[in-house]
Amino acid sequence: MFEYFRRLFAYDDWANREVLASLKTSGTPPSRSLKLMAHIVSAERLWLERLEQRKQTYPVWPEFSLAQCEAEAADLAALWQKYFGENKSGKLAEMVRYKNTKGESWTNSVEDILMHVVMHSAYHRGQIAADMRAAGHSPAYTDFIHGIRQRLVE
Repeated sequence: MFEYFRRLFAYDDWANREVLASLKTSGTPPSRSLKLMAHIVSAERLWLERLEQRKQTYPVWPEFSLAQCEAEAADLAALWQKYFGENKSGKLAEMVRYKNTKGESWTNSVEDILMHVVMHSAYHRGQIAADMRAAGHSPAYTDFIHGIRQRLVE
């Protein structure tokens, strides 16, 4: 099961890079699309920090430039790879205690947190695609099956 999550996070990294490339080629990306991309990378880092019981680095909705989003996405890819390399499948059921950004205390399993991260990012990438289309741009094609079929995700 842990290998399954490693694969989902490989997809997530690929999809984030595809979106970043489409934002870059759009010239001036729509401000909402950039804001959503900044939120994706910030939230992914936040969840990793919660899993590792570390302090939150960024606000949930940071004001990142496209270059900052690209740098953060690259850093996250390495951090998630390290996380999956250091942790074993037995940890999926482990419970993680944290406080959300409203200060509320919660406890969730590692497995549920990992699934949330992937689904949350995909949700917002969908919003970016709609926003890009509405602004007259071609959004990135980030469907999971596309990445698998094209062997862009292992």
